[in-house]
Amino acid sequence: MTTETTDAVGPGRGGRMSRPRKREAVLRLLRGEDLEAVSRSLGVTAAALTAWRDAFLTAGEAALATRPADGETLASERLKARLGEMLLRQELQPPPATNAVGEILRRAAQVLGVLTQELGVAVAPALDAVVLERLELVSVASDRLLLVFNLRSGVVRTIFVQVPSRLAPSAVQRVSQILNERLAGLTLREIRTTLPMRLRDAEDSGGERDLLNIFVSQGEDLFDLRDDPGSVMLGSARLLADQPEFAGNNIRIRELLELTEERNTLGAALEARRRRGLTITIGGENSDPRLAGFTLVTSSYRAGDLSGVIGVMGPTRMPYDKIVSLVDHTSLLVEGLLA
Repeated sequence: MTTETTDAVGPGRGGRMSRPRKREAVLRLLRGEDLEAVSRSLGVTAAALTAWRDAFLTAGEAALATRPADGETLASERLKARLGEMLLRQELQPPPATNAVGEILRRAAQVLGVLTQELGVAVAPALDAVVLERLELVSVASDRLLLVFNLRSGVVRTIFVQVPSRLAPSAVQRVSQILNERLAGLTLREIRTTLPMRLRDAEDSGGERDLLNIFVSQGEDLFDLRDDPGSVMLGSARLLADQPEFAGNNIRIRELLELTEERNTLGAALEARRRRGLTITIGGENSDPRLAGFTLVTSSYRAGDLSGVIGVMGPTRMPYDKIVSLVDHTSLLVEGLLA
């Protein structure tokens, strides 16, 4: 019997990789090894490997600059490298299966806030134009079903559906089959606008028809994931509250609390930037007067069907060069993690 030995670089203690092991993984890619093969051998996502490689090459390119970088540039590059390391460390901790994308963005907003000492903000992707790949119906109680949306780009959402009485498992399974046959491959917007027509002539027995009628009558609400309450994610407001512009100023602190507790104002401002690339609005440049005392620095991200916004909110006086660079860099890292 022959035993094959490989030089796989596995995670270290606690499931994390040390810096030398990450470097060795990147070098394997640079030597020409297949990305998927390295990903499988290490048990690390291809997105994480790609982000490591890009960070490695960026650092190398900076080191080859013809002119020595000044102290400010070096500090910015170090912050970018630290940002990448922190995000990758967070990415290696598996997020909850029900909302992996939202968890990545939440962590990215937290890390960005820590490094900039501002309030990290992020908007989850708009799901209206995302394609449904598969639906699952799971009985969780006598009068309740769990509806699991498996969307393209790896997004998973779950909601509960109230039913009048316990349904036979065969009826639930049959309805799940009908829904997948008729709805898979459509966007959520298409499903909402055409659901009654698509289910009208479905063959069914009594129990199946009762459940299908629920989808016909409530379909517009069941398939509307646009107003997810977790769509605006924030880092720690304490970082911003501790800054001189806010410390001891009760009026400014109250404004900050209102914006972070009632997120509609911030959500609307961020939503307007979804397709605008890198955007900076200072004080009165913000369209909503409730944001007149703040600056928003944001960058949009896109990965397949998913698009959203990430950035920071802070006082009107801030080190703009450093923060703009970090926000822009974060949006690229997020795109890599979501790809």
